[in-house]
Amino acid sequence: MKSLIKIVVIAMVILMVSCKKDTAPNFQFMPNMYESVGYEAYSESDAFANGVEAQLPAKGSIPRGYVPFDIENSTAGYELAKETLKSPLDSLQIDYEKGAPLYTIYCAICHGVKGNGMGKLVQREKILGIPSYDDAARAINQGSIYHTIYYGKNSMGSYANQLNEEERWQVVAFVLKLKADLEK
Repeated sequence: MKSLIKIVVIAMVILMVSCKKDTAPNFQFMPNMYESVGYEAYSESDAFANGVEAQLPAKGSIPRGYVPFDIENSTAGYELAKETLKSPLDSLQIDYEKGAPLYTIYCAICHGVKGNGMGKLVQREKILGIPSYDDAARAINQGSIYHTIYYGKNSMGSYANQLNEEERWQVVAFVLKLKADLEK
Protein backbone atom coordinates (compact mmCIF):
# COMPACT_ATOMS: atom_id res chain seq x y z
CA MET A 1 0.00 0.00 0.00
CA LYS A 2 2.83 2.35 0.81
CA SER A 3 4.40 1.74 -2.54
CA LEU A 4 1.08 2.42 -4.28
CA ILE A 5 0.79 5.79 -2.48
CA LYS A 6 4.38 6.64 -3.48
CA ILE A 7 3.64 5.78 -7.10
CA VAL A 8 0.45 7.90 -7.11
CA VAL A 9 2.27 10.88 -5.52
CA ILE A 10 5.14 10.63 -8.01
CA ALA A 11 2.67 10.37 -10.92
CA MET A 12 0.81 13.46 -9.68
CA VAL A 13 4.04 15.44 -9.32
CA ILE A 14 5.13 14.44 -12.84
CA LEU A 15 1.70 15.36 -14.18
CA MET A 16 1.75 18.77 -12.47
CA VAL A 17 5.29 19.56 -13.62
CA SER A 18 4.61 18.48 -17.20
CA CYS A 19 1.50 20.69 -17.44
CA LYS A 20 3.27 23.85 -16.27
CA LYS A 21 4.06 26.23 -19.13
CA ASP A 22 6.48 29.08 -18.27
CA THR A 23 6.21 30.88 -21.61
CA ALA A 24 2.59 31.97 -21.19
CA PRO A 25 1.12 33.66 -18.14
CA ASN A 26 -1.68 31.79 -16.49
CA PHE A 27 -3.92 34.82 -16.01
CA GLN A 28 -3.63 38.39 -17.29
CA PHE A 29 -4.47 41.21 -14.96
CA MET A 30 -5.47 44.31 -16.95
CA PRO A 31 -5.01 42.89 -20.46
CA ASN A 32 -5.17 46.36 -22.03
CA MET A 33 -1.76 47.06 -20.49
CA TYR A 34 -0.25 44.17 -22.48
CA GLU A 35 -2.11 44.61 -25.76
CA SER A 36 -2.77 48.29 -26.40
CA VAL A 37 -5.32 49.47 -28.91
CA GLY A 38 -3.69 50.63 -32.14
CA TYR A 39 -4.89 53.93 -33.56
CA GLU A 40 -4.55 54.81 -37.21
CA ALA A 41 -2.68 58.09 -37.48
CA TYR A 42 -4.70 61.08 -38.71
CA SER A 43 -7.99 59.16 -38.62
CA GLU A 44 -11.32 59.97 -37.02
CA SER A 45 -11.23 58.51 -33.54
CA ASP A 46 -11.86 59.45 -29.95
CA ALA A 47 -8.13 59.98 -29.34
CA PHE A 48 -7.59 62.60 -32.05
CA ALA A 49 -10.15 65.36 -32.30
CA ASN A 50 -10.97 66.46 -35.85
CA GLY A 51 -8.90 63.57 -37.22
CA VAL A 52 -5.57 65.38 -36.75
CA GLU A 53 -2.79 64.01 -34.58
CA ALA A 54 -0.18 66.71 -35.09
CA GLN A 55 -2.06 69.81 -34.06
CA LEU A 56 -0.90 73.40 -34.03
CA PRO A 57 0.26 74.84 -30.71
CA ALA A 58 -1.98 77.24 -28.83
CA LYS A 59 -1.84 80.89 -29.90
CA GLY A 60 0.69 82.91 -27.95
CA SER A 61 2.63 79.87 -26.77
CA ILE A 62 6.41 80.05 -26.79
CA PRO A 63 8.61 76.98 -27.35
CA ARG A 64 10.71 75.88 -24.39
CA GLY A 65 14.13 77.55 -24.41
CA TYR A 66 13.07 80.24 -26.93
CA VAL A 67 13.37 83.89 -26.00
CA PRO A 68 11.39 86.22 -28.30
CA PHE A 69 13.20 89.17 -29.86
CA ASP A 70 10.89 92.16 -29.94
CA ILE A 71 12.75 94.31 -32.46
CA GLU A 72 11.50 93.87 -36.01
CA ASN A 73 13.52 92.88 -39.05
CA SER A 74 13.66 96.18 -40.90
CA THR A 75 15.93 99.17 -41.34
CA ALA A 76 14.01 100.98 -38.60
CA GLY A 77 14.43 97.92 -36.36
CA TYR A 78 18.17 97.87 -37.11
CA GLU A 79 18.48 101.53 -36.14
CA LEU A 80 16.40 100.96 -33.00
CA ALA A 81 18.62 98.04 -32.01
CA LYS A 82 21.72 100.14 -32.71
CA GLU A 83 20.45 102.91 -30.42
CA THR A 84 18.84 100.97 -27.57
CA LEU A 85 19.97 97.33 -27.41
CA LYS A 86 22.66 96.57 -24.82
CA SER A 87 24.23 93.28 -23.81
CA PRO A 88 22.74 91.62 -20.73
CA LEU A 89 26.17 90.11 -19.97
CA ASP A 90 28.29 91.97 -17.46
CA SER A 91 32.08 92.06 -17.66
CA LEU A 92 32.41 88.88 -15.58
CA GLN A 93 30.08 86.89 -17.85
CA ILE A 94 31.84 87.83 -21.09
CA ASP A 95 34.10 84.94 -22.00
CA TYR A 96 36.24 85.36 -25.12
CA GLU A 97 37.13 81.67 -24.92
CA LYS A 98 33.46 80.88 -25.62
CA GLY A 99 33.01 83.61 -28.22
CA ALA A 100 36.18 82.89 -30.22
CA PRO A 101 35.27 79.34 -31.35
CA LEU A 102 31.72 80.40 -32.19
CA TYR A 103 33.08 83.32 -34.23
CA THR A 104 35.52 80.97 -35.98
CA ILE A 105 32.75 78.51 -36.84
CA TYR A 106 30.09 80.94 -38.04
CA CYS A 107 31.75 84.25 -38.91
CA ALA A 108 35.43 83.88 -39.80
CA ILE A 109 34.76 82.17 -43.14
CA CYS A 110 33.55 85.53 -44.50
CA HIS A 111 34.71 88.21 -42.03
CA GLY A 112 38.18 86.78 -41.47
CA VAL A 113 39.90 85.60 -38.32
CA LYS A 114 40.89 89.18 -37.44
CA GLY A 115 37.59 90.77 -38.49
CA ASN A 116 39.20 92.61 -41.40
CA GLY A 117 36.75 91.26 -43.99
CA MET A 118 39.31 88.91 -45.54
CA GLY A 119 37.86 85.49 -44.82
CA LYS A 120 38.53 82.41 -46.93
CA LEU A 121 35.50 82.99 -49.14
CA VAL A 122 36.59 86.57 -49.83
CA GLN A 123 40.18 85.49 -50.57
CA ARG A 124 38.89 82.90 -53.05
CA GLU A 125 36.57 85.56 -54.53
CA LYS A 126 33.44 83.50 -53.86
CA ILE A 127 31.79 86.52 -52.23
CA LEU A 128 32.84 90.16 -52.29
CA GLY A 129 32.08 93.32 -50.35
CA ILE A 130 32.61 92.14 -46.76
CA PRO A 131 33.62 95.26 -44.85
CA SER A 132 36.13 95.35 -42.04
CA TYR A 133 34.88 95.83 -38.48
CA ASP A 134 36.91 99.03 -38.11
CA ASP A 135 35.11 100.66 -41.07
CA ALA A 136 34.14 104.08 -39.72
CA ALA A 137 31.13 104.36 -42.01
CA ARG A 138 29.52 101.32 -40.42
CA ALA A 139 29.96 102.39 -36.77
CA ILE A 140 28.85 99.02 -35.43
CA ASN A 141 27.95 98.52 -31.77
CA GLN A 142 26.40 95.84 -29.55
CA GLY A 143 22.83 96.36 -30.74
CA SER A 144 23.62 96.45 -34.46
CA ILE A 145 25.81 93.34 -34.26
CA TYR A 146 23.15 91.40 -32.32
CA HIS A 147 20.41 92.47 -34.75
CA THR A 148 22.55 91.40 -37.69
CA ILE A 149 23.33 88.01 -36.13
CA TYR A 150 19.65 87.49 -35.31
CA TYR A 151 18.13 88.53 -38.66
CA GLY A 152 21.09 88.69 -41.06
CA LYS A 153 21.83 91.60 -43.36
CA ASN A 154 22.30 91.87 -47.12
CA SER A 155 23.85 88.57 -48.26
CA MET A 156 24.51 87.40 -44.70
CA GLY A 157 21.87 85.01 -43.42
CA SER A 158 20.41 84.72 -39.94
CA TYR A 159 22.21 82.74 -37.24
CA ALA A 160 19.30 82.80 -34.78
CA ASN A 161 18.76 79.05 -35.15
CA GLN A 162 22.43 78.12 -34.78
CA LEU A 163 23.24 80.27 -31.74
CA ASN A 164 21.19 80.68 -28.58
CA GLU A 165 20.85 84.08 -26.94
CA GLU A 166 23.84 83.75 -24.61
CA GLU A 167 26.07 82.51 -27.45
CA ARG A 168 25.00 85.42 -29.66
CA TRP A 169 26.02 87.88 -26.97
CA GLN A 170 29.38 86.09 -26.58
CA VAL A 171 29.96 86.49 -30.33
CA VAL A 172 28.96 90.17 -30.09
CA ALA A 173 31.55 90.70 -27.34
CA PHE A 174 34.21 88.92 -29.41
CA VAL A 175 33.38 91.03 -32.51
CA LEU A 176 33.74 94.20 -30.43
CA LYS A 177 37.11 92.93 -29.18
CA LEU A 178 38.23 92.34 -32.78
CA LYS A 179 37.00 95.82 -33.70
CA ALA A 180 39.03 97.34 -30.85
CA ASP A 181 42.11 95.37 -31.93
CA LEU A 182 41.75 96.63 -35.52
CA GLU A 183 41.38 100.25 -34.41
CA LYS A 184 44.68 100.24 -32.47
